[in-house]
This record gives sequence, structure tokens and C-alpha cells, in this order.
Amino acid sequence: MAEEEKKFSKQLIGKTVVSKTGKKFGEVGDIVFETRSGELIHLLLTNPTVYVEKLDLEKDKDNNLLIPFSSVIAVGDFLVVAEEDIA
Repeated sequence: MAEEEKKFSKQLIGKTVVSKTGKKFGEVGDIVFETRSGELIHLLLTNPTVYVEKLDLEKDKDNNLLIPFSSVIAVGDFLVVAEEDIA
């Protein structure tokens, strides 16, 4: 990956999460990763919208909504996720 394409995790915190169709999910509150391998596992969602609360998303022990990092398809001004890869 070229240097200018790299994103640091602190740059992702607070970004708005939207679906490919433009539905707003909320904002990135934190990132869950595997400490041994560094693999990104989930995005912890803050300020979830009414729409996303109706989805059957995985939750952590504190009842925070989690979005699989594997569903992220683009990072820019927003994090775009493939809704079909979430459930």
C-alpha cells in the first residue's frame, strides 16, 4: 500500500459510517483488533441511528453495536460498509 493510502486508526475514530446506499449507521467510536496478529475485527459504533438499531448487529459485553471490519469497502470522508456483509 502506498504511503499516502495508509490510514491510522486515530484517523478513523469519529468518522461517520454509511452503507453503500447512503444509509447512516453512526460513528466509529473505537476499533477492536486481535492483539497478537493486529488483525482488525470490529468497529464499535457510537451514536447509532434508529435505522441501525433495528438491524440484528452483534454487540459487545457493554451492549455497544459492532460492525465487522471485513464489511468496510471504502475509507474517505466516511467509512462505507457493505450492508449485506454485516449480518
